[in-house]
Amino acid sequence: MAARRRRLKKKTRKKLQVWGAVTAVAAAAWVLANWSTVWPVLVTVLAAAALGGAGWTLLRAHRQAVGRDRAWRAQEEARARELSMAEVDALTWQEFEKYIAELCRRDGCRDVVVSGKSGDLGADVVGYLADGRKLVIQCKKYATHRSVPSQDMQKFVGTARLEHGADVALFVTTCRSFTKDAMGLALRQDIVALHRDLLGSWVKGAHLESLIPLNGSGGGTRQRPSA
Repeated sequence: MAARRRRLKKKTRKKLQVWGAVTAVAAAAWVLANWSTVWPVLVTVLAAAALGGAGWTLLRAHRQAVGRDRAWRAQEEARARELSMAEVDALTWQEFEKYIAELCRRDGCRDVVVSGKSGDLGADVVGYLADGRKLVIQCKKYATHRSVPSQDMQKFVGTARLEHGADVALFVTTCRSFTKDAMGLALRQDIVALHRDLLGSWVKGAHLESLIPLNGSGGGTRQRPSA
């Protein structure tokens, strides 16, 4: 039975090959007989294929160029942030708190006060946004390579709203990152976690209101009633 099936398959393949050859010969004969009609169509198809291939090549090259340009711009922006942060890195922690207060004033915050002392229960800078929301800021002047630990975030979470009545609680640092636990706590407790890159953007001119939504919701929803 198996041998018979193999023979049938072999015969079928031969028939297909024969019919394929006959079809090819017939097609070639038809093309030759109708060449005056066929060649313009063939040329058009080949030209369209060539143009399509050229267009695809140009599109691919354009996308690659755009990608390289975006990468270059990102590198340049990061380099510019670092240059602007060089002066910030040279500040003492007391000067850093005063500098953050100046950034707040620059962006329209009012009644901005710097505690400038230990035992401030996490409120290094306090003020009000233009729409009346109370802003409480914890400033940590840390080395670039460090990460803000969860203990620091826990302390700020425990005081920012309960002790100081913050509508917007901002934790700003000169180091590059927050630990995973610290960031998770910030997101859960609606704390704006401003690491070095975002601080660099703020220093370079980004408005505080544009930075608040970038790292957690953090903006609060209440607008304090005017006095």
